[in-house]
Parts: sequence; structure tokens; C-alpha cells
Amino acid sequence: MAPSSSSGLTFKLHPLVMLNISDHFTRVKTQLNPPASSCANGNNPSTGDATLLPQDFRVYGCVIGAQKGRTVEIFNSFELLLDPTTDTLDRSFLEKKQELYQKVFPNFYILGWYSTGSEANESDMSIHKALMDINESPVYVLLNPAINHAHKDLPVTIYESEFHVIDGIPQPIFVNASYTIETVEAERISVDHVAHLKPSDGGSAATQLAAHLTGIHSAIKMLNSRIRVLHQYLGSMQKGDIPCDNSLLRQVASLLRSLPAAQSEKFKEDFLMEYNDKLLMSYLAMITNCTSNMNEVVDKFNTAYERNSRRGGRTPFI
Repeated sequence: MAPSSSSGLTFKLHPLVMLNISDHFTRVKTQLNPPASSCANGNNPSTGDATLLPQDFRVYGCVIGAQKGRTVEIFNSFELLLDPTTDTLDRSFLEKKQELYQKVFPNFYILGWYSTGSEANESDMSIHKALMDINESPVYVLLNPAINHAHKDLPVTIYESEFHVIDGIPQPIFVNASYTIETVEAERISVDHVAHLKPSDGGSAATQLAAHLTGIHSAIKMLNSRIRVLHQYLGSMQKGDIPCDNSLLRQVASLLRSLPAAQSEKFKEDFLMEYNDKLLMSYLAMITNCTSNMNEVVDKFNTAYERNSRRGGRTPFI
């Protein structure tokens, strides 16, 4: 396992980067090893191509973003071409993509690169060094495509490079860097849309509702487990079993202050006002609907009564 980073940088990763890497990996895997139905329809050029896909094949790309002070925010990514014979990047392709992205996103710069796999290996360092002429301290985002239901954390690891003296020689090695997920409104809408896509087989409403409720249940369960861990940690700190961490206490206090004071008079007043407004809107909508239905009934009655009045000489009801 790689050691932890000591640079003090704060990394923020946007969901778009993870979606791009996952899409890149899935697309390449499908192209190299198409489904059996595609092979049966003759879309596969040869029967042997499906067996050429290695089990540990990888995809590569660059991550772009911005750095403000000690905070590095990774916003987006794009794919790279790797020469399989020499394991080197296609520099002309990289420079062309960099130029195009600079025109569209002038405030974004190449922060590093990404790949897929379970962990960083020695061969990754050669690609890492090749990008040091663009960014002297590139980051390495690694996505593990293997599904492991036992792990609850995201299968994404961010590495930095540090020089350590090994056998009397300073050598760069990968070190783990902690990160947080940062989202904007557009990304939250997109991720929510992807999470609620209908299955390819159509799927019944009950199936979609069950999947939605299962997702909510998992989120609440995860929140509950993390609150329990934090509560136990604070309890142990209060008892003196572990040393007091003032930085963590300030973060917990800030989190609690951001929550609404549910027992205050101001909260009750605002809640009741909003609740009454919602009831009033529902009541007005119901009155409008009833009035519209009544007008339709009266119009139909007048139309029918008018036809009868032409025969008997009676006047309409309204």
C-alpha cells in the first residue's frame, strides 16, 4: 500500500471525471469484446478478436481543472492514446487536445492523468514522468473497475508523487492523497438522472419504485452508520480514551451549527407559515379544479336545455 501524502494539498473531485473514466473503460471493453448478439449479427470482424482482450486491460486519459492556493479541483477529463509497443503517450494527440480545451476552458489546466486498475504499479511512473514537463507535480487518478460489494467507499484513488531516498538514491514514488467529492447543480441533476434511468427491458413502475426506495434506504443507512462512528469517537474523546482533537471538534461544531434548530420558536414559526402556504395552495388548486368542472357541467346543461327550449319556447337556465 502506498504511503500517505505530506504535501498538504486539498483535492476536490467532481463526479463528471468518474463518469468519464467509467464510460471510457466500458466503451473500450465493449468495442474490444462485443456481446454475443453482436457477433451473431456479423458486427465482429473476426471470431478471434473477442479473445484478444486481456483481463487487465487499461485505459488512459488526462484530468483537467484549476488550483487555487492549496486547493486542487479536478473538473473534467479527456482520453489519451497510448502506444502499446513502447508504452508511451501520443504527444501530438495530447498537445492537440490540450490546445482545444484551452480554447473552450481557458481557466482549466492539465493537472495530471487517469487510468484504471486495482493499484498503481511501477510502469505507471514512466507515464507520470512524461507529464512532468506539462505539470511539474501531476496527480494520478486511478479508478478500480472491479466490482466489490463489500467496499462502501468509492473505487477511486488519487496519487501524488514524492521523492524518497531509496538505497541512497532519490526516487519518485506514488503516495496516497485524500480527496472529497465536489458537485455543482448541473452535475447533481445529471447524476440523479443517470441514477434513475429506466432499465433497458422497460421495467415496471413497481420495479423502479423498489429501486428508488432501495437507494434511499442505502443512503439513510450509510448516514446512520457514519453518525454512529462519529458519536462513538466523540464519546471516547470525552471519556479520555483517545486524545482530544481540536480541529475535529471545530468541524463537528460547524456541522451542527449548519443544521436547523428544530426546537426554536423561529423554526416553528417558519415551518407553520410554509405549511399553511402549502395547504392554501392545495386548497386554491382544488377550488379552481371544482370551478372548472362546474363550468363544464353548466355549459353542457345550457346546450342541452337550449335545444329543448327551441321546441317548447322555454328560456335557458343561465
